[in-house]
Amino acid sequence: MAVKIRLKKLGRTHRPFFRVCAMDARSPRDGRVIEELGTYDPMVPNTDARAILNGERIVHWMSVGAQPTPKVGTLIKKYGKDGTHLEAQAEAIAALSERRQKSIESAKKAAAAVEMPKVEAPPEPAAEGEAAEATEGAEVKAEAAEEAKAADAPAKEEAAKEEAAKEEAPAAEKPEEEKKEEAAE
Repeated sequence: MAVKIRLKKLGRTHRPFFRVCAMDARSPRDGRVIEELGTYDPMVPNTDARAILNGERIVHWMSVGAQPTPKVGTLIKKYGKDGTHLEAQAEAIAALSERRQKSIESAKKAAAAVEMPKVEAPPEPAAEGEAAEATEGAEVKAEAAEEAKAADAPAKEEAAKEEAAKEEAPAAEKPEEEKKEEAAE
């Protein structure tokens, strides 16, 4: 199998994005990948920040016989493990990160400037002793509620069984009280 290191196109119309991949030479451009080795985004304004490559893996694939395409070969020369533009790339990525960080901060400031309805927090106890008592009181109330539910559960089940038995009972087997009420009417 002949392995090529080439670009796999992603993105959308008028907004391309590429992954640098090790692929079988017979697979289509956007086909199955053996390994992804980096990215290339031609839409990034700073030229040196466009390509981000995993140099060690590229060296590995080239050592076992993978051949880069002409465009990927140029990217490897510039931004590979021993590339000629590595310092410029580091500066460009730092500047890009700084610009993104500034935009995030400005978005946070804009969000803080918008007046949101204020939600009042529940009053906090004045002392630690009162806080402990409040939590103990809440625990006691929760336990009492659970015990009450447990005590009510058998009574509810019995009532439900009795109602179901009355509904299922045929008309001939009505209790004597019901027969007397029907006769009186």
